Amino acid sequence: MSNKIAFVFPGQGSQEVGMGRTLVENYPAARDIFNRADEIIGFPLSQLCFEGPEADLNDTLNTQAAIFVTSIAALTALRAAGYQARPAFVAGHSLGEYSAYVAAGVLTFEDGLRLVRERGRLMKKAGDLNPGGMAAILKLDDEVVAQICRQVSGEGDGVLQVANYNSPGQVVISGHNAAVERGIELALAAKAKRAIKLPVSIAAHSELMRVVADEFRTAINRTPLNLPEVPVVANITAEPLDSLEALRAEMEGQLTASVRWTDSVLGMVNQGVTQFIELGPKDVLTGLIKRIAKDVETRSIGKAEDIAAFLAG
Repeated sequence: MSNKIAFVFPGQGSQEVGMGRTLVENYPAARDIFNRADEIIGFPLSQLCFEGPEADLNDTLNTQAAIFVTSIAALTALRAAGYQARPAFVAGHSLGEYSAYVAAGVLTFEDGLRLVRERGRLMKKAGDLNPGGMAAILKLDDEVVAQICRQVSGEGDGVLQVANYNSPGQVVISGHNAAVERGIELALAAKAKRAIKLPVSIAAHSELMRVVADEFRTAINRTPLNLPEVPVVANITAEPLDSLEALRAEMEGQLTASVRWTDSVLGMVNQGVTQFIELGPKDVLTGLIKRIAKDVETRSIGKAEDIAAFLAG
């Protein structure tokens, strides 16, 4: 039960201009991933990742595919460099769950990219149809934040939900703009350390995404899935997904449900995971995991130099 490894994959918000460039420069296998992505999508996503412009990279339609491709390129480069250890679990934060599906053999890279591209398109569409926003609430008890969301939703300012339970003391709320503003007001009154509106134009992981659920279900149902070769810990339940039905339900339900990242990490730790390897741009999950489970080892791999340092010990 000890010394187990988990691979974890980041979600939206981890993008940065230049991501993936050193992987491509140093690993032909990573270059192949980006080349295949450009071909599948039909435009130079690789150039957008490496050179920007930042505004286009931050467009939800592009962001999700860009992070997904960079994450799979990081995993592919790590394997090409000789690291063959098998993870005990894989998990991803929101969008990152699709990178985890590829790592676990649930989806091929090509099918995963097409599904992620469609997810980004539909979430952007939902944002246009149902404008909303998100805010980070810091240093307030999870249940207090959830109660604030219930209160605001009952007051008539619109829908407000907990989108992400990121780590103890960091919760993200999501919903109609007026409801988010009201939630910020109540969180500060409840002595939250900070309550910050996030620079996004969609209300991810809220009922405002429901408007595209049918379209996304169609995309999911036409995508071939395999049973996981490695347990995939689900965002919604924080439990491993063990059937094709559960995988499809997770993909659809995740649009409107909370990401239970804290519980997901603690569940893996309780199953003996002692090292988390984050694969993808930046190190957002590494920071969250350090706050969730202080005694585990965390490594972030998004650049060629990260791989070299990791393999050097």
